[in-house]
Amino acid sequence: MPSIRFRLNGVDTNVDADPDRSLLDVLRGSLAVTGAHFGCGAGECGACNVLIGDRAIASCDTPLWSVAGKDVTTLEGLGTAKRPHPLQRAFIAEQALQCGYCVSGILISAAALLKRNPSPSSSEVKEALDGNLCRCGSHNRMVRAVLRAAAEMAAG
Repeated sequence: MPSIRFRLNGVDTNVDADPDRSLLDVLRGSLAVTGAHFGCGAGECGACNVLIGDRAIASCDTPLWSVAGKDVTTLEGLGTAKRPHPLQRAFIAEQALQCGYCVSGILISAAALLKRNPSPSSSEVKEALDGNLCRCGSHNRMVRAVLRAAAEMAAG
């Protein structure tokens, strides 16, 4: 079995696995990193999004070999319970989640947006989150939360 090396949530990681196995399966199964959720399995819903560099990528249809040598960040890598990321704090403050299933992918998509554009408009936030499916009806609160986090990050 070949060994694939990448950086996961800031830690050098080495995985002995089939290189064609999905990144999501390796994260959840082999590495017990469960923030990314299985949704559609076709890269269409956003529940499994992870950051690769500064882009949100569906991990369910990303082969393990494609992350060799790259930085991968999951929800667990954004912040901790003691030191949450500004997005996590803002989502709590705005009550921008209900069931929570889609939220990890939405947080990752929002983090990718804020890496590329630290001061997005409301329409840019909506466009960035467009690939994330959510049935809870919290969309307006999610947009407010992303804008709130952007303002907090800009203020330092």
